[in-house]
Amino acid sequence: MRGFAKWIWVFIFAAFVGTFLLGQTSGLIGQGAVTATTVVAEVNGDDILYLTWQNLSLQLASERERTSGRSLNLDERRAIEEQAFNQLVQEALLRQEYEKRGIRVTDEEVKDAFLTSPPPEVYSNPSFQTDGRFDPVKYQRFITSPVARQQGIGRQLEEYYRQQLPQQKLFSQLVTDAWVSDERLFRMFRDERDSATVQYVALRPTPAQVEAAKVSDADARKFFDQYKDRWERPGRAVVSVISLSRAPTAADTAAVADRLRALREEITSGRSSFEDVAKRESEDTVSGPAGGDLGRGPKGRFVPEFEAAAFALRAGEISQPVRTSFGWHLIKATERKGDTLALRHILLSIRQNDSSAAQTDRRADQMSGLASGATEAAKFDSAAKSLGLLVTQLPVQEGQTASYLGRPVGGIAGFAFSGAAVGETSDLLDDDNGYYLVRIDSLQVGGKQAFETVKAEIIQVLKQRKAAQALVPQAEAILADARTGGLAAAATKAGLVPETAGPFTRVGFVPGLGYFNEAVGAAFGIPVGGVGMATTDEAVVVMTVSARTEASRAAWEAQKDAQRERTVQAFREQRVRLYLEGLRRTAKIEDHRRKINAQLRRQAATTN
Repeated sequence: MRGFAKWIWVFIFAAFVGTFLLGQTSGLIGQGAVTATTVVAEVNGDDILYLTWQNLSLQLASERERTSGRSLNLDERRAIEEQAFNQLVQEALLRQEYEKRGIRVTDEEVKDAFLTSPPPEVYSNPSFQTDGRFDPVKYQRFITSPVARQQGIGRQLEEYYRQQLPQQKLFSQLVTDAWVSDERLFRMFRDERDSATVQYVALRPTPAQVEAAKVSDADARKFFDQYKDRWERPGRAVVSVISLSRAPTAADTAAVADRLRALREEITSGRSSFEDVAKRESEDTVSGPAGGDLGRGPKGRFVPEFEAAAFALRAGEISQPVRTSFGWHLIKATERKGDTLALRHILLSIRQNDSSAAQTDRRADQMSGLASGATEAAKFDSAAKSLGLLVTQLPVQEGQTASYLGRPVGGIAGFAFSGAAVGETSDLLDDDNGYYLVRIDSLQVGGKQAFETVKAEIIQVLKQRKAAQALVPQAEAILADARTGGLAAAATKAGLVPETAGPFTRVGFVPGLGYFNEAVGAAFGIPVGGVGMATTDEAVVVMTVSARTEASRAAWEAQKDAQRERTVQAFREQRVRLYLEGLRRTAKIEDHRRKINAQLRRQAATTN
């Protein structure tokens, strides 16, 4: 049962951080030093402290590193900071809702919940099962035991339920009347199963016609105001990068293989067991501590090179060194039954040898000393020139790992959107492939965009629509001919070739027609054999419906109850999600993170 204490804490921690995550907003703060009591955000007047945010970020990062078995790069840490911030904002909004609605939780409700309604994951824990089924007596015996009290399990569960029970009460209020009528269920069923096949011609404006279409600034502003929620954009930047490679040479690769051969000889001579060597030497952080154990299974679990070598082994046999993208492996087949193998392995990564690595590290220190953390853009160029390094410029987007020389490099985007200013240079970044310095050359802050920022994009959309609308008279002439002589003849007369689409449903993407638009809808409104016309944002379509299949009402009746259960649950989740999004959208949120990060960089520069 002692192992349960650690497990339940992990669950509770995950439960605290695992709820609805929404987007960020922005704000301003003063320029004073950042301290533990600095306010990172204000949510409808309630403060979120910088220390609270950082503590939760560190907890989340530690948990991620524990489960992944590796350190996180800067991009991943930025994503976790975003997750922590959104959670704290959501918790503040929920607390305000509880207060507004008078939602309270009594001590008796909390006690009853952790005694009789354990967290979902408890049900599958073998410690609380009898004959493979959850045993509430075992759970209650443990939760009230001296061991649980000593390890603080009761207090942890109490805190968990003091957060969860008000949320459950609020969500119950929101979804109590959620219901779906038979008519709506059948309509949804038909949308997914009714199908149509059409023959059509699509008139699409040429790029020149689109460009010639006239759209006024007033029209663009009207469109911007009409669709206010469409203008959320991630941050974008252009950065310059210099790097030093840590790529191993052919000699490095051969040296690792030789090291594995020596380990193989140590094992086969009987001086050490495979399991002990794996625990001591393997760089696989998951299987290594378990003696290299990879479990038992059929083909299809591993990369092809590894699998080919493994399935060539007899039970008890150890392979020669095997090269994969992960490094060099020794593989042992511990048991073989038919097409199923039980395997162990030892992994050694391929890196520069000590001499080469030391030389690269010295150059990296020199590069860092010349420009790391610099606020003057020229220092970056000077460092590149001094070390004879190529400067590469590349675009990056907030929330996405940057691609540099054809491979992803973590930390570049994290730095670009950390609050640093244009012209600033990062601290030294590194991964298995190299060391990097990054300078911000241009920066566009993410979030809701101003009209001028998206004006060109809006004008292009409206030009496309207007150019398509201008083709309606031509499409009407084709439609008139199609009604008297058929679509094929009408298309030939217009110099066009009819195309066929389908069968397709109302809810899927239709090549040539688009997704859930007027043309797809027309295919289910025009009588079979009839012709009709539809205008979309990008084209004018004239079509004839060749065939249509309607869903069976008897088939719908047979699955109606299960469909209703799924649909009601989905509607409940949607209602909660929209409610929470509404809370966030209407809240007054002052977000000071960008200013705080910039101030922290200034404080660090002053210290250094």
